[in-house]
Amino acid sequence: MTSSLLNQPLLVLTNVPQQALADAMARSLVEQGLAACVNILPPVTSVYRWQGKVEQASEIPLLIKTTQARYQELEQAILQLHPYEVPEIVALPLAAGLPAYLAWMQHETAKPLQV
Repeated sequence: MTSSLLNQPLLVLTNVPQQALADAMARSLVEQGLAACVNILPPVTSVYRWQGKVEQASEIPLLIKTTQARYQELEQAILQLHPYEVPEIVALPLAAGLPAYLAWMQHETAKPLQV
């Protein structure tokens, strides 16, 4: 993957069932440098089909700002922390944004240099 593609800013979405998990996951992702920022939104009601049945649940959405370079590690971290068998993890490329904000995202998610 080219450097410009690795620098591609992403908005990753996931939902979790409890506020405490949302708080812990957001903090962990930022502390690990996998996300520059995580917005924890108010609870939403999700309606979905799971194993042939229509379900409804209250969930806490997380908006995770990262880069393509960190996506695979971020996905693995979410999978390790998430209680769902198949959690929603979707990534949307950001077509544009304030250049200074996008540069900050890149800086905050840059992998530390190996010595």
